[in-house]
Amino acid sequence: MPIWRLCQIEIHDQGIGIPSEQCEKIFGMFKRLHRKDEYEGTGIGLAVCQRIVEQCGGAISVRSKLGEGSTFMVTLPIQP
Repeated sequence: MPIWRLCQIEIHDQGIGIPSEQCEKIFGMFKRLHRKDEYEGTGIGLAVCQRIVEQCGGAISVRSKLGEGSTFMVTLPIQP
């Protein structure tokens, strides 16, 4: 049985932040936290990222504080 190592990549932004109760919602297809006239975007970017990462056997999550930005963590297995 091979032993899998993991690689974690963290991406930090200095955006508006995400309320903790909304952190899982942002990974849903076409899910937006704000109206289109407030912030641009289609609501598919993070959903596509999640699908790609999961197809590679990994996971994606987010830590965020309102007014301070967000950190997205992508964890991927490294094949032996």
